[in-house]
Amino acid sequence: MPAAIKVVRDVLSANDEIATQNQQMLAEHDVLTINIMASPGAGKTSVIMETIRLLQSRLRSGVIEGDVASSVDAERVATLSVPVIQINTGGGCHLDARQIQAALSNLPLDTIDLLMIENVGNLICPTAFLLGESLRVTIASVPEGDDKPLKYPDIFHQADAIVLNKMDLMPYIRFDLAAFYERVRGLNPDVKIFPVSCTTGQGLQAWVDWLASSHASLVSKG
Repeated sequence: MPAAIKVVRDVLSANDEIATQNQQMLAEHDVLTINIMASPGAGKTSVIMETIRLLQSRLRSGVIEGDVASSVDAERVATLSVPVIQINTGGGCHLDARQIQAALSNLPLDTIDLLMIENVGNLICPTAFLLGESLRVTIASVPEGDDKPLKYPDIFHQADAIVLNKMDLMPYIRFDLAAFYERVRGLNPDVKIFPVSCTTGQGLQAWVDWLASSHASLVSKG
């Protein structure tokens, strides 16, 4: 086995061990944890903020914000009066389980039902690193085009749900919705797809209802 491949496997194995520990800790606190992955500009933070607003009477939310630099998104989320931790990767293209483990030690897990992790904006690197999440969610957006599942199959194949954001722009952008669905289903036949708009509110209720149902399932299994 080439040395480089062994190193990569060792890194991923060590990461997965910590991810398992994170998952166990979160399950003990009945926290549904969502790893939100998307490209820059797809609307991750907007979806998170609308989710918090719509679920505030049903689930208590917390957020971990991952960015290469700055705390702009964390500051926006903090205006909603929920616990939020910022992780700056300093150039890294993804979050890893050790970073999440450190963040969890600074979150009031007993007062959180839903933890949303906004991963670094990237369609490739985050897919390889488990964080301890309950579910993986991919956010795509209409302006990115309907061909993203063809170009970046792993992030769509691994998703438990796909949020197709910025549906309000459909009249102004060439986006073949039927082709998008077909390409996604070819990679992931049973995945949930939620077409939404954070501007108009379209589709957001179905999205948050699914999260609430997923949390209820987690608690019942515990």
